Amino acid sequence: MGSTGVRIAIDAMGGDHAPAEIVAGALRAREELGVKILLVGDPQQIEAVMPPKTTMADLEIVPAEEMIAMDEDPLNAVRRKRKSSINIAMDLVKNQQADAVFSAGHSGAAMASALLRLGRLPGIDRPAIGTVFPTIKAGKPVMILDVGANVDCRPKFLEQFAVMGSIYSQYVLGTENPKIGLLNIGEEDTKGNEVVLRAHQLLRENTQINFTGNAEGRDVLSGEFDVIVCDGFVGNILLKFAEAVGGVILQILREELPQGIHGQIGTAILKPNLKRVKQRMDHAEHGGALLLGVSGICFIGHGSSQAPSIFSAIRMAKEAVDNQVLERLQSQYQILQNESS
Repeated sequence: MGSTGVRIAIDAMGGDHAPAEIVAGALRAREELGVKILLVGDPQQIEAVMPPKTTMADLEIVPAEEMIAMDEDPLNAVRRKRKSSINIAMDLVKNQQADAVFSAGHSGAAMASALLRLGRLPGIDRPAIGTVFPTIKAGKPVMILDVGANVDCRPKFLEQFAVMGSIYSQYVLGTENPKIGLLNIGEEDTKGNEVVLRAHQLLRENTQINFTGNAEGRDVLSGEFDVIVCDGFVGNILLKFAEAVGGVILQILREELPQGIHGQIGTAILKPNLKRVKQRMDHAEHGGALLLGVSGICFIGHGSSQAPSIFSAIRMAKEAVDNQVLERLQSQYQILQNESS
């Protein structure tokens, strides 16, 4: 076992580039982070993409007979394919053989499997997918949730998202007294539909969080908020748009750099700066989104994830385990339940 003792179960068959990129990112995480890796999937396919002379120290291949394709109905597939790689990976966490799970496969299947096998945290009505965005303030990311788990939300769900996001921001991202915002069409308290108006009232009344008001679309990347809550319909659109904008800006920078010898000199001078720009904007730096509200640490990656994203997601999973995010969420909601009873 690695020096940290953190064990990460990985769905090696999930994603567009599985298992090669999944294995590459996992092996890098083993070496650089000192975690124990449990690769779940077809042993022959996994072994075929391993570099020659790969040692099996802190590395285990857990056989899985099936995998869930991206076009399958998530709930039906999870129930029908009991021996799929995502189900077996979740069972490792459920049976305390792993401390966290990661999958870049079918996100709906990952969420369904987590709910069926790990269950919800006491006091949580709906889990939420939370992802971290960069902001214009270096080193000050913002967490957005939900970004796809719940298309329709009740006001109470949004309040629960805020509490969970606040705990994660504080203990994993290192934010002191995180500022919470509610995504809305205006800053005024009177703006928004009925769900948002009621959620605003609940957030104002919740003494467990530092709610600072509504956040408009232009505020998302401003760095003025540490956590922003919204329903999964809006959040998923926001996530996909932000990812596209980042790619567009990087492409424009490449196209607009001067050509010829002057361009080569200019590019050489700017290269360190451009690299830092890419690091701040590239979603691969964050790797995955955390499924908050289930009784286990579960990260969900992009289907297009490659080795750098896999490594980043495993790093985030390790940080969540090290900082006892699950235990803190359980403790916080126990306090809330006691206060409300």
